[in-house]
Parts: sequence; structure tokens; C-alpha cells
Amino acid sequence: MMKFLLMILFMIPLCLKKNMFWLVQSSLFLLMVMFLNLTINIMNYCNLSYLFGCDMISFGLILLSIWICSLMIMASEKLYKYNHYIKFFLLNIIFLMMMLYMTFSVLDLFLFYLFFEGSLIPVLLLIVGWGYQPERIQAGLYLLFYTLFVSLPLLLGIFYIFKEMNSMKIYFLKFYDFNFYLLYFSMIMAFLVKMPMYFVHLWLPKAHVEAPVSGSMILAGVMLKLGGYGLFRVLIFLQSISFKLNYLWVIISLVGGFYISLKCLCQVDVKSLIAYSSVAHMGLVIGGIMTMNYWGYLGSYVLMIGHGLCSSGLFCLANINYERLFSRSLFINKGMMNFMPSLSLWWFLLLSAAMAAPPTMNLMGEISLINSLVSWSYLTMIMLMMISFFSAGYSLYLYAYTQHGKYNLNLYSFYTGVSREYLMLFLHWFPLNILVLKIDYFMIWF
Repeated sequence: MMKFLLMILFMIPLCLKKNMFWLVQSSLFLLMVMFLNLTINIMNYCNLSYLFGCDMISFGLILLSIWICSLMIMASEKLYKYNHYIKFFLLNIIFLMMMLYMTFSVLDLFLFYLFFEGSLIPVLLLIVGWGYQPERIQAGLYLLFYTLFVSLPLLLGIFYIFKEMNSMKIYFLKFYDFNFYLLYFSMIMAFLVKMPMYFVHLWLPKAHVEAPVSGSMILAGVMLKLGGYGLFRVLIFLQSISFKLNYLWVIISLVGGFYISLKCLCQVDVKSLIAYSSVAHMGLVIGGIMTMNYWGYLGSYVLMIGHGLCSSGLFCLANINYERLFSRSLFINKGMMNFMPSLSLWWFLLLSAAMAAPPTMNLMGEISLINSLVSWSYLTMIMLMMISFFSAGYSLYLYAYTQHGKYNLNLYSFYTGVSREYLMLFLHWFPLNILVLKIDYFMIWF
């Protein structure tokens, strides 16, 4: 694991040289191919080196991080064109990549906390440095305060665990069972805000709307998955109290997912709609993890990876429209099928993935989650039906509104997509549908 970290580290000098924009992206793709060839022991931690190791959960999420980071550079060609602080931008992405890599692969609970919070800084810099509107400062503050407010209790909880056990290795923690209310809330809340759960989700739409395309991609693609990853690791040693209290989070996230789905139908900003749909999807993931059963864990893992690719692709599409029309309003983004018919296909493919149509990973994840939640309590069926129905509803609403209708008359002066954009969309969509062929790999490790 250390060799990959060093490879990311040695990309830093590349960022600081002239005309290295595409080379950094190519080296990230190379890293991806090398990491894919890693031999994984499905049942346990493997590839141990110093403080780092890798198991099946880490493996999938690290792959997702590298993939999304390389696609972020591909999506941000406009910065390169106008030479908008690109060296600092690349440095920021590599630093973020390093933080995410270490968060997912570290074996020590305290270091996990350190990198978990450290990944916030590059995202904040992306939003404040390359965002579009002046409100980006406020969005950055929202992001910072929501996350930091609950991260101090997490730190204190980790220190308490160290005091009790004299060890903070994640692997050893699974032999313990802490039955304390305060510890439970302090360990869980930081991850629920990061996910984000309904009630503490307000930072997410704000951050997405103000972020540049790369910021939105990494937020939707990987940052939301940090919360799920943390829950996977933490709930192992909070089992007995989880069985008492987890119903609370399941109820909040399912009812919240339904409310948010309704809220999506009121949105007039394309990016805002996609951001709110992320909250609805993550509601299902929280519900699945909190049921503490086999199907729930597998389903939430698959849906996290599926949603990371599909949501990131949708933000790319929204940005392609924004670069042409300089507006994200649904009232102006109309009738795009007349101008970019080939992009309509990508809108259709990625939105059908968002509403969990076959053969995407999202479908597999949602089937597992519905299984887990209904076996936990048949009453969840009502909310699950609503969420599934409205998720198709707002996806169709977004598609119909942007692609059909009477187009704006000042749209006659722009070019259709370029090959870079089509490649970028293909690289989001292809793994989303092709990984289904190896779904057994995702579904038997636990």
C-alpha cells in the first residue's frame, strides 16, 4: 500500500512544472491500472505495510477515489484553457487524492480521524478558490461548521476507546463491544453529517451549487462515501447498543429520503436537483447500514460505488450545459435535444442509472437495500415505495425539462460536445454498468 502512496506523493513535482496538466491525469489513470492489479484477500486485511492495509471495502472505495480524481482533471479543461491557477489546482487534487487514499487504507482509528478531517481542506479550497458565485464563501463555511461541529465528539470518543483498550487498530476493535450511549452518539454523528443524513444535510446542496465541476464531482463521488466507510468500521464495536438505537436513524433517513425526493421536484437549478437526489440515495444507504444485516451492508457498499459514478457523471453533464449557456436554470436549459442530440443519450443513460434501472450497480444495491430494510421491518415498505417512485419521478422531470420544450432563441451561437466530454461521460457510465458482471465479487466478501 505504501508504494501507491509514494507514487501519489511523487506526482506533486509534476503539478508544479509547466504544461503538465494532462500528464498528471495520465499518471492517475496509470495508478488506477496498477491498483486494479492488487491481489485482494476478500475475507481480511491484506497488503499490509506500516500503518496501511487494504480489505474489500477499502479496495472499492480507493479505486473510486482514483477514478473520480482523474476524471476531475478531465472535466476541468476550462481552467487549463484560461490558465486559472492550474498548478495550484493540480496540487490541490493530488493532496486530496492522498488524503482520501490514506483515509480508506489506514488501520489506526486516530489516523483515520486525522485524514478524514484533512480531506475537508482541499475540498474547501476547491469551492472557495474555483467556485462561481460570491456565495461560495458562505457555502464553504457551512461545509466547515457542519462537519467540524460533530468531529470533536468523534475525537473524544476515539481517545476514550484508546483509554479502555490501549490500542486503536481497527482490526482489533471488532473483538470489543462498547455499550455506552454517549460513545455511540459521539462516534456515529460525525459520519451521519458527512453522509449527509436528513436534518444535517443543508451543507451539501449549498456546497454543490457553489462548487466548480471538480468540487461537485469529488463531493458526490467520494466525500459522501467517507461517512459510509466510517459507519462500516465503527458499528462493528458498537453492536449491542446499535440494536437498541439504530431504528432512530432508519426512520429519519427513510422519511427524510421521501421528503427530499419531493423537494427535488421543486428545484429549478439543475445542480441543486442532482445534489438533493444524492441526499435521497444516501438516506437509503444509511438505512441499509443501520439494519446491521448482511444484505444491508452489501447493498450500501454497492450503492455507494454506483452512486459515486452516476452522480459524478450527472454533475459533469450539468457542467457541460453550464459551459455553453452560462446558466444552470431549468428555464434556460430547455430543448437541448435540438442542439446536442448525442448528449441527450448521455443524459438518458446516467439518469436511468440514477433511478436504478438495470443493468446498473445502483439497481443491485437498491434491491439489496430494499431486501434488508423490509426484512428488518415490513413497515419500511411504504417509504421505500415512495422513494423508489419519486426517484424515477425527479429523474424523468430533469430529463424531460432539459431535453424537450421550446429552446431559447439566443442559443444559436455555441458548439456541441467535444470528444473529451464524451470520453469523460463514457468513463463514468462504463464501469457503472460493466461492474455488474462481477457483482459476485462485491456480494460475497462480507
